[in-house]
Amino acid sequence: MLILPIKKQWLDMIASGEKKEEYRAITPRYTTMFKNALNDRGEIVCLLRNGYSSNRPSIKIIAKLSIGPGKPEWGASPNTDYFVLSILKKE
Repeated sequence: MLILPIKKQWLDMIASGEKKEEYRAITPRYTTMFKNALNDRGEIVCLLRNGYSSNRPSIKIIAKLSIGPGKPEWGASPNTDYFVLSILKKE
């Protein structure tokens, strides 16, 4: 399971069901992390965490990985491709 930091605003939107995708820059670090975390169905299990305190809010998701543009209203920059984690399920 991957543990990814996330801003509170985006965590709250994912928890409410409003935000259906999370974006990560296409970097060598994330390329390796996602490649190693993919299961046999092409899904990734992630724990999204806000902050570093002992009682930090978090949510566990199962997501499908793709590459493409993100939505600016969900934090993506225009005309930029990202790793897109399309949320299939929240646990």
